[in-house]
Amino acid sequence: MCPERVANEKGGAVLALSKKVCLLGDFAVGKTSLVRRFVYGLFEDKYLSTIGVKVSRKVVAVPRGDATIELTIMLWDLADSKEFDSIRVSYLRGTAGAVAVCDLTRPSTIEGLYKYSRDLRAINPGAHLILAANKTDLTDQKMVTGAQIEAAALDIKAPFYLTSARTGENVDQVFRHLAWQLVTNAAA
Repeated sequence: MCPERVANEKGGAVLALSKKVCLLGDFAVGKTSLVRRFVYGLFEDKYLSTIGVKVSRKVVAVPRGDATIELTIMLWDLADSKEFDSIRVSYLRGTAGAVAVCDLTRPSTIEGLYKYSRDLRAINPGAHLILAANKTDLTDQKMVTGAQIEAAALDIKAPFYLTSARTGENVDQVFRHLAWQLVTNAAA
């Protein structure tokens, strides 16, 4: 998508840009909670399964040289279910970036990261990917080691963050890192 150029009050350029970002991961890893924390600053304890896809948006200002890029991130929170597998690929079309989420209390969710990253890169080879290892706040239930996360991130060629949607730990950093990647890619 082409950036739209306007001027800010200080005379510097402000570019407006919009990008599609998908959240990928097994059921109950915290995709919806990460989106809610990032977009609305909220966390809710009760689990509500996403059916199909839920789209949210947030505008993030990304400084770039003398300009500021106002990036509208269209966050596509994709459900994970056997029924949804067959159509997930169509939702990935046009995706500029993704956050692959695993649950630190469920080692089986790491395996899904490989499937999601393969699917994403098969459709959009240039899409940016970041891994969010979620639920750091559940320290007494943690079953995934830092070494396992680091190895998975290396394998899927993605930077990683240890996050907690409940406390907000590193949630903004994940999305701002991805925003920076998207803006850098758009300007290249």
